[in-house]
This record gives sequence, C-alpha cells and structure tokens, in this order.
Amino acid sequence: MLFSSLLFLFAFLPTVLLLNLVFKKNARNFLLLFFSLLFYAWGGVTDTLILIGSIIINHVLASRIVATDGMSRKRWLQIGIITNALIIISFKYLGFMAENLNLVFSSIGFAMEIPRIKIRLPLGISFFTFQQMSMLWDIYRQHDKRKLKLAETALYVSFFPQLIAGPIVRYHDIIDQIRNRVLSIDLFHSGVQRFIIGLFRKVILANTCAIIADEIMDLPVTELSTSVAWLGIVAYAFQIYFDFSGYSDMAIGIGRMLGFRILENFNFPYVSRSIQEFWRRWHMSLSTWFRDYVYIPLGGNRMGVARTYINLLTVFFLTGLWHGATWSFIFWGLFHGFFLVLERLGMNNLLDRLPRPISWSYTMLVVLVGWVFFRIEDFSSASNYVGLLFGLGESNPISVLQFVDREKLLVLAAAGLFSTTLPQLVLNWITTQLSKLGNWHQWPLELFKAAVLLLIVLSCAMYENADSYNPFIYFRF
Repeated sequence: MLFSSLLFLFAFLPTVLLLNLVFKKNARNFLLLFFSLLFYAWGGVTDTLILIGSIIINHVLASRIVATDGMSRKRWLQIGIITNALIIISFKYLGFMAENLNLVFSSIGFAMEIPRIKIRLPLGISFFTFQQMSMLWDIYRQHDKRKLKLAETALYVSFFPQLIAGPIVRYHDIIDQIRNRVLSIDLFHSGVQRFIIGLFRKVILANTCAIIADEIMDLPVTELSTSVAWLGIVAYAFQIYFDFSGYSDMAIGIGRMLGFRILENFNFPYVSRSIQEFWRRWHMSLSTWFRDYVYIPLGGNRMGVARTYINLLTVFFLTGLWHGATWSFIFWGLFHGFFLVLERLGMNNLLDRLPRPISWSYTMLVVLVGWVFFRIEDFSSASNYVGLLFGLGESNPISVLQFVDREKLLVLAAAGLFSTTLPQLVLNWITTQLSKLGNWHQWPLELFKAAVLLLIVLSCAMYENADSYNPFIYFRF
C-alpha cells in the first residue's frame, strides 16, 4: 500500500486517525501496532512473518542486554549485531556473494559452482533491521534498566509511516514518545500540512520526472545525444530526491498526526557546496546512523589521518552496499567516499574560497555522475552513459524536445525551484510582513494556504486516478 494511493488516502489513513482519537491513551499503541502490521501485510503475508520473527528475536536479545551486566551484557550485544547482520546478508547479499565467488573460481580454473538461490527481498528489510540494531546499541549504551514490553518494541520497529522506506528512527528518539505522547491540534495541523507537501513532491514532481528519466535512461546509450543524456540524469536527480524526501515528509506528517515527532531526513541537499555538506543534508537518518554506529566505533578521526580516510571509505563502501548488492552501488558509495577524502585533504578549504556558483557546480557534477551508477545497475552501461555526458562515444542527433512537453518543462522548473530554499524564504517573508499588521490579518494567509493544500490533494488524487503512479524508489532497499 502506497501513501499516495487512493486506498491509503481515503480509507486507511482516515480510519487510523479517527480510531487514534477515539481509543483511550493506553490502547493506542495496540491500535497502531495492529494497523502497522496490516499495512505491511498488504505487501505480502510472508514478509510480515519475517518481520514479526525479527521483532521477537530482537526483543529477546534486548531483554537479555537489560537483564545482564559486564561482559555478558556485551556478548548479548555482539550476538544481536551478528544476528541482524546475518539476517540482512541472507536475504540481500547471498546471491551477489555466490555470483562473485563463482567468477573467482572460474578465473582460477576451480571446477566448482555455488548454486544461486533466489530469495525474495522483504520490503524495507534494510530499514527495519538497522532500526533494531540501533535499538540494541542504544539499550546497551544507556544502561536503561526499564523492563521492555514486546508491544512497545514491536511498535517501534513496525510503525507504518516509516517502516518501509524510513526515516531510520532511533530507539532513544522515539521510545519515550511510544510510552507517553500527547495529541495536540497544533501538531496534527502541522502534520496534515507536511503530509500534503510530501504528497505533492511524490505524485506531481517525482512521478513526472520519473517519466522523463525512464524514457531516456532505459534506452541504449547509442540512441542518445549528450544533451538528452544530461536531461535524463537531471530528471532522475529530481525524481530520487522528491520521491524519497516526499516519502519522508509524508512519514513525518503522519507521525505528527498520531502524536509522534519524527526527526528530519532531508535539508535541501541540492544547495550544497561540497560533498561533505551534501551528506549532512541527504538521507540524514542513514548518514548519522553510519556515523554513530560504524564510523565512530571504528575510531572515527581519533586514530590518525590514514585511519580516518580508511574509516571514511569503509563507511561509504557499506553505504553503497546497503543500497543494493551490485558493483554499481558499491562504486557509487566509494565514489562519494573518494571525494570526501579529497575534501578532507584540503580541497574543502579551496571550496570555501571559491565563488558559490563554482563550488555548487562541482558538487552537483559529482552528485549527478554518481546518480548514473545508482540508476543504471550494470556497471559497463553506467560507464558508457557517463562517457556520453562528456561527449565520449557514439552520439545520436536526437533532440531533448522529443522527451518533454510544456507540462513536463513546467514540472522540471518547479522541481528546480522547490529543491532550493527560495519558496520557504518567500513564505517566511510574507508571514513576517503580515504579522506586523496584527493577528486579524493572518486569516487571509491561512485561508490561502488551506485552499492551496486542498488543490494539491485534489490534483494528486486526479493524477493517481489517471494511473500516473510510480512505486517509491526506496521500497526495494
């Protein structure tokens, strides 16, 4: 079930919100747990059994960490981390490992082939496994001796707004809200606004950009021109940003409507002037997860310059691998890691002195080239596409006008505008000016905002009804 589907918008979500208001405070967790499992089961009962099994295993492990001290406590943490790592490896990476081992055996003339077992990847397994690993870490670090309740653990892991595609919610950020949260009109109101903004980003911006990107990037490179190749990767950059940030906005909005405050996941990454800044703004829940649970435990930047760079490359190797079991994803991760190392070597000082347009152009060039390997999983095809971007290889004299019309051009322009902070700055300025006139002048702005939000909902519903739907990119991770 998609957040942008008519079933979710006009049946599932209103039902959950209504019952959340009707149910007493001590029963709301069980209500949300039931609907969270129902939401996940919509994608497959087998996946739900895997999720429930994972929750029970981690609840037992967390309970043992709480109940023990000293080395026993550390051993239970280690068992938990290894168990979760094995779970995600079994479902996501066994086939990739078998394929590459077979290539190695073949190259050395070893007459052995490991059979590839195709295992269906459960929805959102990377997200809910990482959340449970952070739960074990947080309980271990904080020495929290409060008794764990299975219902609370299960809701933390399966909470439907962020279950399938994040943000990755930390245990210590949400457990107190699960145990004791208060519904408020202001929080609900801000949640509705945030959800509708996310819906607009996904249905109008991301889906339209996806049409352009798919039409171009699914073609053989020999059928493209350099200008068309650039149009394709720019459209994909807008698609993945508004697809994922739109989902995050909707997740944050639903959370607020239900009384939760979920942390931000994006902060206008395409205004960045360095790759370091980009990763402070892009998928922040994943970036901080790797920083706190991988980079810092490896030693961070406390063990010398060489070790710092090794730690950085290790983190971004794992970041690429987290996204998918292909060499293109691994290269994408290491590609970003390489430029992070360059910037730490002193390039960041140069970027700070350069005019903003130049440092921004450098950042976007690195990001766009990286997105090619993220989008095209065959490494050779991705390399050829990058070559075409820079005028290398065969080029077909095809015009960009064959892939865009007035509506698509308008959406591309809107995507460019809304990937910057300008709309928010303009809105803040208008709000500030109206506030100087007194409170009674606020109602025209609120009425205008309500009308715009209603128009967005109706437009998105029309788009969905016209089958302009596109699955969320991050569902496959």
